[in-house]
Amino acid sequence: MALFNPSRDQVRQFFFDTWAKYKQTQTLTDLEAIALQVIQMHPEYHTVLDAPERFMEQAYFPEMGETNPFLHMSLHLSVLEQIAVNQPIGIANAYQSLKLKHGNEMDAQHDLMDCLAETIWQAQRASQPPDGQAYIACMNAKAGLA
Repeated sequence: MALFNPSRDQVRQFFFDTWAKYKQTQTLTDLEAIALQVIQMHPEYHTVLDAPERFMEQAYFPEMGETNPFLHMSLHLSVLEQIAVNQPIGIANAYQSLKLKHGNEMDAQHDLMDCLAETIWQAQRASQPPDGQAYIACMNAKAGLA
């Protein structure tokens, strides 16, 4: 899998394969182990991951209230990677504050994911690179650090 610019199908296959390997008690790579933690936080996606033949090509329409489980889990992986290396600087501190605020990791990650998704959406809308300062400001505001 091209780690830095995977196709939609490569991302989906990664999650399908991770789930299948887990269910077959096969050894997971480090990235798969992190993905499994995300998958386990979202039991509502297990039926999707159990049926790759049905969901590999599934379209999701946010404007109709549909959540794309693959995008959602990918955003989890993105923020977890950012937290692990504290990039952007301050995200690890914001995450710790959010975990205290919410009392759990999932809601803390969801707050950071909201900021990341908004930053990406604004960049795409403006045909500009993501605004790192806006991302940090959003994280800090959610964490009560602004």
